[in-house]
Order: sequence, then structure tokens, then C-alpha cells
Amino acid sequence: MARKPETQLQNTPVDVISAVKFSPKMNKFLLVSSWDTTVRLYDVASNTLRQKFIHSSPVLDCAFLNSTKTISGSLDNVVKLYDLNANVESTLGSHNAGVKCVEYSAKLNAILTGSWDRTVKLWDVREKDCVGTYEQSNGKVYSMSSIDEKLVVATSERKVLIWDLRKMDSYIERRESSLKYQTRAVRCFPNKEGYVMSSIEGRVAVEYFDPNPEVQKKKFAFKCHRAKENDIELIYPVNAISFHSVYNTFATGGSDGYVNIWDGFNKKRLCQFHLYDSSISSLCFSDDGSTLAIACSYMDEAENAPQPPPQPTLYVRYVNEQETRPK
Repeated sequence: MARKPETQLQNTPVDVISAVKFSPKMNKFLLVSSWDTTVRLYDVASNTLRQKFIHSSPVLDCAFLNSTKTISGSLDNVVKLYDLNANVESTLGSHNAGVKCVEYSAKLNAILTGSWDRTVKLWDVREKDCVGTYEQSNGKVYSMSSIDEKLVVATSERKVLIWDLRKMDSYIERRESSLKYQTRAVRCFPNKEGYVMSSIEGRVAVEYFDPNPEVQKKKFAFKCHRAKENDIELIYPVNAISFHSVYNTFATGGSDGYVNIWDGFNKKRLCQFHLYDSSISSLCFSDDGSTLAIACSYMDEAENAPQPPPQPTLYVRYVNEQETRPK
């Protein structure tokens, strides 16, 4: 029997879904964090909720360290580790304000956390110890992404900071965002050449690390997640970005309820999926690129809020080559 292209997961969070992350090398396990204070582990193959952990306040991000250990950060400033096999949780440490971003660097076997306290912290996984706190006066951490030794941090003041994880005492470059409005998401290209960032004003920018003027000429920004209604242009925040690890194409999710797939090198939209239940709050491709997790959450952005607001929903879409491969 043919598999449906898309499955809606059961037992989903009851408040905004802040992040969805697939397990490395294990495409059937999906980690989900939410403003309802939970971190949930799903087996998407059997559509079952496997485990649920609870913070004392909304969880803003989560990540896998490997197939059996995860990390999450919350509004109560705390960073928590979970051992999925032993079903044990422990506190790694804390920031002085909400923990907005958590990342795992396999290259360094280190955990990275970014906070609204304007710091980035580096943690040793083995020692469960903070190796360093890196303050930067460029605003709260809104989004961050790492690839090998590079770390890209996007802040509330439209700054983009690029660090070398092997030498964190100071960032190697500070850039002004090429987007005029507040940053929502930043993600590094799997091929390590650059990063993509999005804003609240329906725009996405494709940027390159190499400072060579010839390479910098290739950077560009484009409009997306917009609609016309009665001759008025409606502009929606672009909340989520996720890269296809094989093709270097990427998905964007907006508050218009749509997911688009883009070929950033050829400046093309490859496809658009159907209209979802509400704003797309998070996206994640599986490691092999076969599956895309799509989180829908009402994010209080409409002037006339629906009553009651729609419940969060979570979909797993089995994507095909026509949708994700550059033409």
C-alpha cells in the first residue's frame, strides 16, 4: 500500500511549537519543544509519542546531541539534558535570561546556547561544564546556526556575528543584516559556503562567508510569503528555515501558513505546499532529506484574532525529488 505523502502527528503540544528537530541518522525520531513547557519525543513511523519531559516554563528550543541524548533551553533561563534511554533529566546550567537557542557541534562535541541575556555559552558535553561565556553588545540572541567550526548568531539589533568555534574569545566578523527588519531565523548552508536568514517582513537573504568581492557579488535577498487582497499587499513573517542536506535547497515557513522550497543558487522557487492550519513556526528536514517536519502554531500576529485560536498541529511530509532537487 502506498504511503501517504503527509501524516499529522497525534498528541501534539497545546501551545506554540517552538522547535522541531530530527534525530541524527534516525529519521523516525522527532524532538519537539513548546511554549506549553514540554519537550516531546515522537516516533513518526508509528505516529506515537514516546517520551515527554517538562520544564518549569515555556521551552524555546531543543536539539539532539546523538540518538539517545537531547538538550533544551527555556524561558526560566535553564538548559536541560535528557538521557532518552535511561529516561533521566539533568540541569546543564543556566543563563541570566531566557535561553532562545541551543545547538550541538559534533566537530567540537560541544553544546552551544544563545540567550536573551546577550551571551553565547559553550559547554563541554563530557564534563557537563561551561567552557566559556561570550558576551556581545549587539543585542539578544534571536537565532543561531553552526556548521563545522563556524557559528552564526543573529541578534535583536539586526547584527550577524560569525564565530570560529575553535577560538571563541572574539567573533571573526560582525555584519549588519541585509534585511531592514527584525531577524526571525538564520541557517548555515550544508556546503559551508554561507547562510540564509529571514525577517518579519516577508524577505529572505542568501549570504556568503568568503569576503572576496567576487563571491560577495553573489549574495541576494528576495521577497516571499506575501499575498494580495483587494489590491493590498499582505506581508508575513518568515519564521522558519531548514536545509536539505543533500541538495543544498531549503524550505521556508511563514505566518501565511505556507511552506516553500527554494533553490538559493539559481534564485528559484521549486514548489509550494498546500495551505496549512496556521502560521508555520518551525521546520526541519531529516538527515537524509526524505522527510520534512512542519509545525503549525497560531502566533498572535493577526489583528483580528480568531476565537478560540487554532490548536497547534504537527505534520511529517515525505518529500520527493521533484520538490527538493534543483531543476
